[in-house]
Amino acid sequence: MFSKKIILGSSSPRRKQLIEQLGINCEIRKKEVDEVYPTEISNYDVPEYLSQLKAEPLKNTILKDEVLLTSDTVVIHNNQILEKPKDHNAAVEMLQRLSGSINEVVTGVYLYHPTKEKTFSVRTKVFFKVLSLEEIEYYVSNYKPFDKAGAYGIQEWIGMIGVEKIEGCFYNVMGLPMNELWKAINEDFMF
Repeated sequence: MFSKKIILGSSSPRRKQLIEQLGINCEIRKKEVDEVYPTEISNYDVPEYLSQLKAEPLKNTILKDEVLLTSDTVVIHNNQILEKPKDHNAAVEMLQRLSGSINEVVTGVYLYHPTKEKTFSVRTKVFFKVLSLEEIEYYVSNYKPFDKAGAYGIQEWIGMIGVEKIEGCFYNVMGLPMNELWKAINEDFMF
């Protein structure tokens, strides 16, 4: 269906797997960038800003039969961005904050071809039950969510036992809003 190759500007195995599940040929091509954003922009604009920033060093490598995809996912809780936790204690503290409350996961996506580009973001609300310290410690010790914004992966144990419901796209919480991505690819990059 989609004949071009997606160049994924991310080393996320989850994102690569999701793209491949669509039946799209995908290759990882990543160059490190400092993920720094202006403090004056809205928390909700940060993912789009960072997804475009991640694309800059890769744009000149994209061939006519390739489309670059970069993205960034943030967890927003009480109007504050929860980054990836630095260590065990930071992960436990983040999950204690999320316990019994609602957070919003926002993923920004940037698609680039030498003749076209598109940026969009998707929001999903995640409702956590009250988590016990024992549950939090078990999850952090066994799943080590240090590469995940907000210190959790919804597809992992903590999502199974701790997430009461979501409003929006499940895959967005995993790191890529698949329905919107498919729509964007088909509407804007089928040439």
